[in-house]
Amino acid sequence: MSMEQDNPIKAEKRRKLHALREKGINPFPYAFDRSGSAAQVKADFDSLKPGEKAESSLFRLAGRVMTLRSMGKAVFFNLQDMTDSIQVYLRLEDLNEKDRAAFDLTDLGDIVGVEGFPFRTQKGELSLWVKSYTMLTKTLEPLPEKFHGIQDVEIKYRHRHLDLATDAESRKVFETRSKVLKFIRRFLDDRGFLEVETPILQPIYGGAAAHPFTSHHRALDMKLYMRISPELYLKRLIVGGFDKVYDMGKMFRNEGIDRTHNPEFTMVEWYEAYTDYNHQMKQFEELVSSMVKELTGSFKVNFQGKEVDFTPPWRRLTVLDGIREHNGIDPDKILPMELYELCKKKGSKLENPVSKGEMLMELFELTVEEHLWQPTFVMDHPVEISPLTKIHRHDSRLVERFEPFAACMEIGNSYSELNDPEEQRARLKEQEQKRSTDEEAHPMDEDFLAAIDFGMPPTGGVGIGVERLVMLITDRASIRDIILFPTMKFK
Repeated sequence: MSMEQDNPIKAEKRRKLHALREKGINPFPYAFDRSGSAAQVKADFDSLKPGEKAESSLFRLAGRVMTLRSMGKAVFFNLQDMTDSIQVYLRLEDLNEKDRAAFDLTDLGDIVGVEGFPFRTQKGELSLWVKSYTMLTKTLEPLPEKFHGIQDVEIKYRHRHLDLATDAESRKVFETRSKVLKFIRRFLDDRGFLEVETPILQPIYGGAAAHPFTSHHRALDMKLYMRISPELYLKRLIVGGFDKVYDMGKMFRNEGIDRTHNPEFTMVEWYEAYTDYNHQMKQFEELVSSMVKELTGSFKVNFQGKEVDFTPPWRRLTVLDGIREHNGIDPDKILPMELYELCKKKGSKLENPVSKGEMLMELFELTVEEHLWQPTFVMDHPVEISPLTKIHRHDSRLVERFEPFAACMEIGNSYSELNDPEEQRARLKEQEQKRSTDEEAHPMDEDFLAAIDFGMPPTGGVGIGVERLVMLITDRASIRDIILFPTMKFK
């Protein structure tokens, strides 16, 4: 049985395609000269009263036919373009023979062009009275049955074109994502930052604790890694004399997929010479709070039924104070084995005790992060987990680092960057020794160390996970809802 016999709707659409050609109508013309959009017509003619026409204002609109209601010799249908949807009124007697034939062979989902004037129906709906009609794309696949939005997430993520074509809210999410990227660029550009591009394929990966994707370059016969962070290259640019640099682009981490993680994601990372993490904390706070205010009209957003208030200033919480607050222990006095047992009790998967700093961070992640709903800067992490960060100026067990959290999600990371060449080499050597048991430990990078030897000024650096910001602003619970084409198992 052929596909057409198996699916009568598709067979009928294909029959109409052939009928268009038989009538000398090109079902796939090369272009259509538009002179407006659905949103523009609605905005410019909102003041029309019921029954009023604006016959002198002709518009040429194009889009997809989403609904179709026949009333004998007249038809109403909804035309959807990128900006909005507008009702179209069409009388067959107003069309020439070719246009009428094109309309007669139109199905839901077809892409058409129309020319007409705005008017408001007696029932009060702003519409376009059509005088000419053009078939622009004859579709062979029918619209999904639930054209108000796909509920099956498997279809939604795997066939994003169907989701976008049938769900205005989904389109709005991705428009907001674009606005987030534009806002970040404008914010940094206005402060004198230079946007740069760092290698995606790198001979040595670094800048984060993560598993990389690997590749092989045939001509050079060498192993390459897809970047997990642009950090070490951006620092080279600071050494070279660029005081303010940022890179916005895709990162790749060969790790699990869940509600807040996708192997391919977007990050913006910036470095600013002669600053520290205190300066960057204020700058990060200003960036995010002003972005939320501009894009939503308020510092407060609703995320999964609960308010998140980005009004500055945000709470500052040290790692050790968070542990004290939520565990009732003194992290300074607890013995390593006691700490290990407490971690296990709280659900840790550590098979053996590790350094005290690593176990303190494990305990923090297990018992404190779940309470960080309102925007909070988590500060001053144990030195053992931050090999690229300056020692805290008041406590040598800690480093000058912050991680901003909101809705219990980490949305960024920042350091007072380590620029002491000898200390940096010692830290990376320590990480290198861990690599036999910890695949995420930072590899040795002699080229980066050579750059630091040349001299890097005091520097503050920040990384932001763009997807999680978009999730918060658009009230989407899963990262897959705000990535156009999330990573999925190939069928």
